[in-house]
Amino acid sequence: MISRAVLVLPQSAALALREQLLLEGAADVAIHPPERFAATVASGLRPDAELDALLTGADSLVVAARVDQLTAHTVAFADARGVRVLPLGDDAAGARLAAAFGLAAPIPATGSAREVAVALATASASSRTARPAVTGPRLIAVWGPHGAPGRSTVAVGLATELSRGGRHVALVDADAHAPSLAIALGLPDEGPGFAVACRQAELNALDEVELQRISVPLGGADVDVLTGINRPSRWPELSEKRVRAALTACAGWAEHTVVDVAASLERDEEIVSDVIAGPRRNAATLAALETSDHVVAVLAADPVSVARFLRSVGELRAVIATTPLTVVVNRLRRGGVGIDARGQLRRTLERYADIRDMWFVPEDRRAADAAMLAARPAAEVAGRSAMVSAIRRIVGEALLPPVPLAAGRRERRGSRSPHERLVASA
Repeated sequence: MISRAVLVLPQSAALALREQLLLEGAADVAIHPPERFAATVASGLRPDAELDALLTGADSLVVAARVDQLTAHTVAFADARGVRVLPLGDDAAGARLAAAFGLAAPIPATGSAREVAVALATASASSRTARPAVTGPRLIAVWGPHGAPGRSTVAVGLATELSRGGRHVALVDADAHAPSLAIALGLPDEGPGFAVACRQAELNALDEVELQRISVPLGGADVDVLTGINRPSRWPELSEKRVRAALTACAGWAEHTVVDVAASLERDEEIVSDVIAGPRRNAATLAALETSDHVVAVLAADPVSVARFLRSVGELRAVIATTPLTVVVNRLRRGGVGIDARGQLRRTLERYADIRDMWFVPEDRRAADAAMLAARPAAEVAGRSAMVSAIRRIVGEALLPPVPLAAGRRERRGSRSPHERLVASA
């Protein structure tokens, strides 16, 4: 439902609609002249202080579906403030204009003020449909120790492989320290999708339509990306409450949601004892890990990354409690840790962290470089690479439940599972 709205409509129509919206339960409805709006926001100029103040506390912006009102600048301005755009219009041109910006079809404006108010209230309400039957975890957090163990690369690979078979996947950059998905995938980050989603979630205005509008599709795969903050100073926007609400909405929108988080696990407000605890820099990471129903921990196959992982895995387990944990050793190569790299890494993680089940992703610099150069997932530019094959195996055997084989087929191929055979042969 609409709580606080700003109407950019002619005075007579706006007054009648405002009265009906208040009767429908809106807390506050403000009116802004369409001429002033078109001269500032819609044209890309800096808005006046009055309009900026009105939209700061609003959840909906009602504009006419016309080229002088509904522009790219209008949508970007609303996105930056976490405000939903609700277009009004009756012609096909208005419908095409709304669709071009990823908005829902315009609400007919030819009816009575009451009919328009009811349609607006209905359009702003969450229109969740029944969840499809989903196998495997809905919310997957990808974490790794400090450094560059390859969290984002693995997160993109997991999202791409999960989308096979027509599954809808959301890829979220919740890294409050050094977000990188937008850069790595060549996506625009002027209006960071996840920050907007957090703001909308706090206003109870984040539904499937809004998520579809603020996300960026990843081309060939059925993956929608919510890009991270475009400036480090924006980290207070990713508060714990907002992140939890936004990820919950994502879990209802997509069949699987993959969340790329930062390395730090410290609850930093506890360090300061003389002031009231305020926003936490690591709130997004902690909230994502605590909310997820599966965690993928990524470390690189080198002594520094292994040591950092062993020092942090205790904190990770304390945060995620009983949530299933899959450990991925990334960038495996012969020269990283000496002879028998797999064996050494397996024995080290088992002895010092009691981790007995782990997955290995080999170093494949050619595929990684091709993916970075093309700003595309590695599966699209190097589908046969060893790195892509390893991530595909992780998805098929560690994240998604295996498809049972016929008894005769299993007897011919051996009684052990594919993962058991992989571990035994390594």
